[in-house]
Amino acid sequence: MKELMDFNFWEMIIRTTLAFAALLILARILGKKQLSQLTFFHYITGIAFGSIAAEMAGQTDVPFVDGLIALIWWAVLTLLMSYLSLKSAKFRVIVDDEPSIIIKDGVIMEKAMKKMRLHVDDLLMLLREQSIFSIQDVHYAVMETNGELSVMKKTAQQGATKQDVQAPVTLPKYMPSEVISDGKFVQKNLVELKITEEWVLKKLRKKGIDSVEKVFYAQIQTDGSLFTDLKKEDS
Repeated sequence: MKELMDFNFWEMIIRTTLAFAALLILARILGKKQLSQLTFFHYITGIAFGSIAAEMAGQTDVPFVDGLIALIWWAVLTLLMSYLSLKSAKFRVIVDDEPSIIIKDGVIMEKAMKKMRLHVDDLLMLLREQSIFSIQDVHYAVMETNGELSVMKKTAQQGATKQDVQAPVTLPKYMPSEVISDGKFVQKNLVELKITEEWVLKKLRKKGIDSVEKVFYAQIQTDGSLFTDLKKEDS
């Protein structure tokens, strides 16, 4: 029994060392990308790559050579996909997808949102991470293939600050918050902002909107005005 345990111990040490060396060499051959630059394809490829190496190292019933062949072939397939992606734009779209515009001139692109299964709350979170609290401040927002959001602010929101031009600074009355989502009031935010549905409806009527069901998204602004994005008939 002791001899068997010693054999398994040294076998695991050797298998793990060889698997580690193979993984290191192949990883250097494949190249490197920052984690934030990884597309979904590269992400799952990396997981599969590590899983094969783990099987090689820890499973004694799996022949080491078989695992090494699988690891090398996986690396070859990954290199092939990367090469074809560099040579063909159409193939690159198949492998990595393509960026999607989800806000255009302050208007949410509902079709793009639905295609990516992205909720408005998720979009707002991504904007807040870039210190943007109002959708109407955004000229373009593009969802990149790595899942990050690239934003171009409207010209009026860029450049000089109020301090630069010595303009008077007033405290915001409200924090920009969602009050209507997909034709329904967001009751939690109404309560927190201490405003009523009737107050919002009056704001809508001033904009010529007679029904909350017609509104895809509405957000109260810092000055108490209401930003609205109507539903599209073809969405």
